[in-house]
Amino acid sequence: MTHRFQTRVYYEDTDLAGIVYYANYLKFIERARSEWVRDLGLDQARLKAEAGVVFAVRRVVADYLAPARFDDLLTVETDLRQLTPARLLLEQLVKRGQDKIFTAEVTLVALGPEGRAQRLPAEFRRLVSGSAS
Repeated sequence: MTHRFQTRVYYEDTDLAGIVYYANYLKFIERARSEWVRDLGLDQARLKAEAGVVFAVRRVVADYLAPARFDDLLTVETDLRQLTPARLLLEQLVKRGQDKIFTAEVTLVALGPEGRAQRLPAEFRRLVSGSAS
């Protein structure tokens, strides 16, 4: 199931050329992932407080296809590609209308209280597995 998140390009997102600064696409897809997890029903603050678990980006492979500009309305699509006990692979697309302007393959892992990678929490795996059906 594809999760969709809309965001607008603000002046602060652009560079001197008037296009979205490249690093801001990472912010857009981060916000979309946070909203995806929230929409699944997982409270990340509670998970951190109760189990000491947080999610971290392990790897990002990004492709910039076309520039976004001030005031563009963008849609970030998030799709689960692979779920293992220890990691999650997502595909994220940023679109302006029907045009793909940015793609990313993102690998997420869970970190425990000591900052080391651990298995993804069972509650998270259950919720994510249900979203993929």
